[in-house]
Amino acid sequence: MAVQTKGFCKYCGRAFTRGGMLRHLESCKERAIALEAERGKRKAGYFQLVLTGRYRKDYWLIIEMRDSAMLEELDQFIRDIWVECCGHMSCFKIHGKQYEPSRMFGDSWGYRAESMRISLSKVLSPDMEFTYEYDYGSTTELAVKVEGYRTGFWKEEAVTILSRNNPPEILCSCCGNNLAEWVDPQGYYDGTPYWCEECLEEQYEDPEEARILPICNSPRMGVCGYGGSEIYPDQFEPDKKYVVKLKARKRTGTEETVGKKKE
Repeated sequence: MAVQTKGFCKYCGRAFTRGGMLRHLESCKERAIALEAERGKRKAGYFQLVLTGRYRKDYWLIIEMRDSAMLEELDQFIRDIWVECCGHMSCFKIHGKQYEPSRMFGDSWGYRAESMRISLSKVLSPDMEFTYEYDYGSTTELAVKVEGYRTGFWKEEAVTILSRNNPPEILCSCCGNNLAEWVDPQGYYDGTPYWCEECLEEQYEDPEEARILPICNSPRMGVCGYGGSEIYPDQFEPDKKYVVKLKARKRTGTEETVGKKKE
């Protein structure tokens, strides 16, 4: 059974598991205040999406995305934060249809693929589930659920991260004491995939000779040449203005805050 990782709420900084966070977001007072304060001339609809590794459920994202945004924008976001390594192909599978960045690829393999240049509002609806695949060789598969929908004001950003799992603490497979910093894809076969810096230096005279990849907060960790996102940090932090409030609460001992694990 996968470890239930926790993550921080964007608005108040409290830590919950994925299921707990979904319930919390419905009642978070700070979020309600932030949404009430939104202003603008244009209205917009927003889908709340939950993304998880299909086989690595300890990696998860809860995001809000404008319904007028394209599937290709969701594809780019997923690539940027979780999977991009070598420019591989990708696809969404929604209601029996496959959506790809290019129609030509699907045609050449004997099937008709739809284009990702289609707005979310035309293919998604509340409570539906669909999948995403990146790299048709060493495939990383994601499960996506449309958790909800709301109407608000137009925001420039198509995607807003509401929460993300904190990086899992992975122990070195060799010593079992230190936190691992590297993953050896071949090590999955002999039971020693994770390495701390100390054990790596003991095993290899020249650690650069080891075919290793950095530990990163992604369901694609250790696959192909993936070395982590160059855009998003592994640790998601709540909005700064709320962090200030949380640190004040921490000093008074009244609230669990960023940087402190919840039991």
